Amino acid sequence: MSTTTGIGSLTFRPLDPTRDAELLHGWVTHPKAAFWMMQDAGLEEVERAYTEIAADDHHHAYLGLHDGEPAFLMEKYDPAQRELVGLYEPQPGDVGMHFLVAPAERPIHGFTKAVITAVMEFLFADPAVRRVVVEPDVGNKAVHALNAAVGFVPEREIQKPEKKALLSFCTREQFEKAVSA
Repeated sequence: MSTTTGIGSLTFRPLDPTRDAELLHGWVTHPKAAFWMMQDAGLEEVERAYTEIAADDHHHAYLGLHDGEPAFLMEKYDPAQRELVGLYEPQPGDVGMHFLVAPAERPIHGFTKAVITAVMEFLFADPAVRRVVVEPDVGNKAVHALNAAVGFVPEREIQKPEKKALLSFCTREQFEKAVSA
């Protein structure tokens, strides 16, 4: 669990592809989720995608809860096995991450930064994790700023099959320094 002053409690639970599909469908097809690249996905396609993740030993999805209510999605993956195979030299202790904050009727100032901070705390709670790897779309300036705020350092642009991405890394030390500043 992670609690952020002024924000409330942020917790995680494993995503249930069947139970959570309708909720996720609304999130990933929302205009604000354009970089998630599922804008035209149907409900069945969303459920199928997350059922595949649930069955994958190298990719996991979690529903993020804000004061017990669904509010964000987090995926972690092994970049040596998924997403970045052949695109960079993985190191022991690397974990890949994606996150998506649900559209909100009443946005809370600082919420998205609190979410990415909680996501990083969750990932680094595993002592085997030494570095978090992300590959957001090069055009996603908002997430680049959030990544920088929690210690990510861009390395280079890479071409993935679905997008041009900014490969960035954050070590445990970089994260701790960024959030303590």
